Amino acid sequence: MNKKKIAIGCDEAAYDLKVVLKDHLEKLGYEVKDFGANKGEVVLYPDVAASVAKAVAAGEFERAVLTCGTGIGMAITANKIPGVRAAVCHDSFSAQRARKSNDAQIICFGERVIGVELAKNLLDIWLESEFSGGGSAPKVQRICDYEAEYNKK
Repeated sequence: MNKKKIAIGCDEAAYDLKVVLKDHLEKLGYEVKDFGANKGEVVLYPDVAASVAKAVAAGEFERAVLTCGTGIGMAITANKIPGVRAAVCHDSFSAQRARKSNDAQIICFGERVIGVELAKNLLDIWLESEFSGGGSAPKVQRICDYEAEYNKK
């Protein structure tokens, strides 16, 4: 059986949450590539988010997890990379709908916003959810259309 691969990254504000989620993913059987930050390392979260999002856009990973203080900055940055949809999720409904309705490949969490057990639970919900297409398909396509329009060189 091939292990599923997933990317993970954080800034110094969410290092502890990243470590817990990485361990959780490995226990679930995922091969996890850690894009940093390392313990005690101060980084600019946009650099970590961009590295992870570029790897997702390149097809190296189907999904990824980003953590920072709120999750917001990571999501904003990841969404700047063409082909990537990242969502901040701090409740179960959002975690499920990020995948089922929006086909988000990256989930973002804020260590200063949610607890560890909730983050693990939301990650499980997100991992178990798949894009349902249907009425959401034209909406996701429209997102892709706008992205293509504004990323023309």
